[in-house]
Amino acid sequence: MNHSRPQLFGMLAGLFLAVGLVLSSMLATTAWLKIKNSQFISVKGSTHKDVASDLVIWSGNFYVEAPTLLEAQKKLQGNRVVVGSFLNENGVTNFTFDPISIEEIKATLKTTDGWAEQRTAGFHLTQSVRVETSDVDRMDKLDTTPLVEQGVIFSDEAPQFIYTGVGPAKIEMLADATKDARARAEQIAAQGGRTIANLHDAEMGVFQITPLHNTGTSDEGESDTTAREKTITAVVTATFLLK
Repeated sequence: MNHSRPQLFGMLAGLFLAVGLVLSSMLATTAWLKIKNSQFISVKGSTHKDVASDLVIWSGNFYVEAPTLLEAQKKLQGNRVVVGSFLNENGVTNFTFDPISIEEIKATLKTTDGWAEQRTAGFHLTQSVRVETSDVDRMDKLDTTPLVEQGVIFSDEAPQFIYTGVGPAKIEMLADATKDARARAEQIAAQGGRTIANLHDAEMGVFQITPLHNTGTSDEGESDTTAREKTITAVVTATFLLK
């Protein structure tokens, strides 16, 4: 009894291995027959390109509050001067200020007869400053702490990093992706004793612009603006005539 069990396991292992080999052979034969009997072959080709952002969009907001609109406007104007001087001192000259946003501050007060009513208790004014420049290093290192130290309530947003050469890169990358598709098609066709003739048609896939070493994709395409270093991926589905 003790010797029969290992023998049984050995027979079962051998049986599973044999079945696996047969299935693999059948799949290979099926693929070979499809290539042998088909007139066309469609494959996907891809290519990747690592790039560095050459444009940055940076923006920040500052705001004030005051009992009257005139007082709030004067305070905001003073803050705008401080922000402009700060940017100039840090070598940033091509900045623009957006229109002022005005919001009333409401307060609920009781009247002499005991009724509650809302009245304007003050004004909240916000203004944004925006910078668009090719000086990526400067804006990436900009520290706005000195503004806060000068009494400006300032908050900056995460910079948007953009690679402006995407257009020309697409043309080059589509050609490379098509070459990659042809190389793959030649390898597959050779398994069926066939060779590749002319390109019949090609369909461009969506471009993926992702942070460096990030493999995330989407059906609509990725267009990352968070990372300075990026990877552009192009995919082409190409159909070739077999001969």
